[in-house]
Amino acid sequence: QVQLVESGGGLVQPGGSLRLSCAASGSISSIYVMGWHRQAPGKQRELVAHITSGGTTNYADSVKGRFTISRDNAKNTIDLQMNSLKPEDTAVYYCNAYHPILRNKNNYWGQGTQVTVSS
Repeated sequence: QVQLVESGGGLVQPGGSLRLSCAASGSISSIYVMGWHRQAPGKQRELVAHITSGGTTNYADSVKGRFTISRDNAKNTIDLQMNSLKPEDTAVYYCNAYHPILRNKNNYWGQGTQVTVSS
């Protein structure tokens, strides 16, 4: 089992910044792909960004150029630096980790952290 704990959510004004962190523990290895998804009220959960153990990243078009994902393999942590936040970024953000080959049986989620962008 893998446990994921997020931190860093909160309320921020439009144009502001927040940094989310996720710490993984348990039976996780650096091979796991880690990333962030989000779910706004009434909408499906969507990928925000993910990063492989080798540092390859993938971003949703809506956050490219504003969000940056980073990873520390030694500490099993990932961060999401969110800049130029918009009201439409408001959502619950979930940390995710999965095995790139055995995803069906090794796919884990954190409890989520609320991000609210509002004036």
